[in-house]
Amino acid sequence: MSNYILIKEGLYRNAPIKNTVFPVVKNFTKGATGTFITVDATKTLGRDKIRIKCDPADTMFVEQDAYDAQFSSIVVESVATTGKIDYTAEDDDRRMDEIEERFEILNEMTGALKSGDIRAMIVSGPPGVGKSYGVQQTLEQQSIFEDVAGSVRRFEVVKGAMTALGLYAKLYEYSDKGSVLVFDDCDSVLMDDLALNILKAALDSGKKRNIFWNADSAKLRAEGIPNKFEFNGSACFITNIKFENIKSKRLQDHLEALQSRCHYLDLTLDTMRDKFLRIRQIARSGKLFQGYEFDADAEKEVLDFMYENRTRLREMSLRMALKIADLKKISEKWRMLAESTCMKRA
Repeated sequence: MSNYILIKEGLYRNAPIKNTVFPVVKNFTKGATGTFITVDATKTLGRDKIRIKCDPADTMFVEQDAYDAQFSSIVVESVATTGKIDYTAEDDDRRMDEIEERFEILNEMTGALKSGDIRAMIVSGPPGVGKSYGVQQTLEQQSIFEDVAGSVRRFEVVKGAMTALGLYAKLYEYSDKGSVLVFDDCDSVLMDDLALNILKAALDSGKKRNIFWNADSAKLRAEGIPNKFEFNGSACFITNIKFENIKSKRLQDHLEALQSRCHYLDLTLDTMRDKFLRIRQIARSGKLFQGYEFDADAEKEVLDFMYENRTRLREMSLRMALKIADLKKISEKWRMLAESTCMKRA
């Protein structure tokens, strides 16, 4: 048996796995709900041993070069004849176009939040790929007329931990029609039942969204906030959590309720290759290294360095690309500096 397997079609915690190669940890096993194979998904999904549900007929044992090819633009032969995946430069360009289109959808839907045509949205994707930046840029562009008129901007991006009471008060502040409230990196809200129920009420796509605080609160009295109000604004919840990967049955039920209430956009950047191609896609647009005065060769050096050290970098993200670009700008020894500050210990 080969140590690597191509999963043409399978499921991991109900999330689809397609045309991906993994190192095999344990061969096929029959379980109560179907046939599973245990694989190492450290490089592809950032997880150690996982079980993928699949039909053996939808798999193929392959060699290591097929696995390595997933993380590069090397041209290899067709899987149909040799058991190797065909990742080419053309494939990379196609995937970058798909990624760009996904973020254009995010921008379009954010604009619809501001206009009130969409009232609630959840955006899921890994950290450092530009989720928050795109949402905020779109809202700022949509607020130009408010700036010209000298009126107060009717959107806010809230970051970090938030209590249930704080969430209630913030929703009241932006409850008017035309207001947009964006929750960014506020995943702690999902772990608090009271806050989660308030969030579910705010993200409901129904015509009337009444939000209640059924307890006495000195804070609400002091700030003149009623114990009940109608939320007429729009809300966006940006998270690094992939809802399909949550193990907790209790939390799964809550998250499914959230998904059923509003638009849910998964940016589908689930592999190391996708994250790297997102960085390349932004570089291709000319926006990644703006202000660095790099020529094309210098930009390529940064990207090549990231690819060559992809398994050692602390994260594969736009932030990491800019950190390395900062080091290149200040020192000829930028590679050594990057090894010391941007990489995990060997």
